Amino acid sequence: MMRRTMSKLCLAASAAFTVAQAGPAENAPAPQPIVLKAAHLFDSVSGKLTHHGMVVVVGNKIQAVGSDLAIPDGAKVIDLGDSTLLPGFIDAHVHMSGEATDNWYADFYHGVMRFPAEQALYGSRNAKVTLAAGFTTVRDVGSEDYIALGLRNAIGAGVIEGPRMLVSNYAVGSTGGHADQAPFPPALVAPAGPLKGVCNGADQCRAAVRYQIKYGADVIKFMPSGGVLSLSDPVDVPELTQDEMNAIVSEAHAWGRKVAAHCHGDLAAKMAIAAGVDSIEHGSFLKDDTLQEMKKKHVYLVATMFAGYWVGQKADTFPPVIADKARAAAAHMQETFAHAVKIGTPLALGTDAAVEPHGRNSFEFELMVKNGLPAAQALMAGTANGADLLGMSDKVGTLQAGKLADVVAVPGNPLEDIKATAHPVLVMKDGVVYVGKT
Repeated sequence: MMRRTMSKLCLAASAAFTVAQAGPAENAPAPQPIVLKAAHLFDSVSGKLTHHGMVVVVGNKIQAVGSDLAIPDGAKVIDLGDSTLLPGFIDAHVHMSGEATDNWYADFYHGVMRFPAEQALYGSRNAKVTLAAGFTTVRDVGSEDYIALGLRNAIGAGVIEGPRMLVSNYAVGSTGGHADQAPFPPALVAPAGPLKGVCNGADQCRAAVRYQIKYGADVIKFMPSGGVLSLSDPVDVPELTQDEMNAIVSEAHAWGRKVAAHCHGDLAAKMAIAAGVDSIEHGSFLKDDTLQEMKKKHVYLVATMFAGYWVGQKADTFPPVIADKARAAAAHMQETFAHAVKIGTPLALGTDAAVEPHGRNSFEFELMVKNGLPAAQALMAGTANGADLLGMSDKVGTLQAGKLADVVAVPGNPLEDIKATAHPVLVMKDGVVYVGKT
């Protein structure tokens, strides 16, 4: 009886809250249209640039896109001059809750000694600088203590500034693997289990996936191969069996979640692709036949070349076993990407921001172009392709009527100078201008 009474009270309170919230909104004035004007506009569907670009925004949606459009009555016009309008950028591989320093040991000390609430404040800063860099949507593929989940919810509620976030919570992997991170003595830190993504055997791996989804994961990230910045695992060998990978991917897909596979090693990537994964992250040592299979099955490569570049530069600051792995990954990653370009493997932009500083995500565009991808295709990798990978093509990734009003403007013509992406003159997310003229 008490349970039924409480349920009725909760339902009544919820209904009252809904009515209270709905009342003022019904009487709210229509939002003022905003018209963005620039010398150029980039179409992330065709990869072409048009001149005299205009985007008409009403509320949080794009109403019209084109050249020399009629300006609605009462609209605010923002003329950005010699610049290019593009869709908000998408980074498919970040870790918003942290950021590495030049001291690997201190970074893991912070992971133990900082309270989650404290670390979340650092994450809030990271989110703000990421948005200011023009990245209006990101996929966070691994955090602890549900910090990324909290950031996602706080950004969605308008409490803090940041990009729209899809989160995976804990990455899923084996005991001793890259998801299990630093080998702290068990007397200091209790060994992790499926709740924190660590699993052994298909049944535990299914449980690990279910736990992440239970606590709000939008996507599942798992670790078929070893990692660079972890002590106890080789970087390029499989760390899960085929049965375990099959269980992770099939369980995630059954719950309507896409799956990102952290793979440096080629054999692990082949196994993940056979399991039906949606993307391969990093892909440092992938062979051409694997890249061909990814093309055939429309599996995205999220190369995170910025992370490889960064750890290659910082290798001397790492413990020796990690330094060796960092040098090996840095030496191969960009070459693998160049092969993927020639083969035509699907590509989406991802940086692994946190390994390198947040807010510098656009450097990935520069590395893509440096390694053979035409500038237009690089921009598509960071917009329309990213939206396709994230399952958000109906909302973001292109400047089209009906989509969310995520718009970035960069100076000049980024097809002629891709470095322009590092200097946005306007960043709009959901119809709100966060950087630039208002």
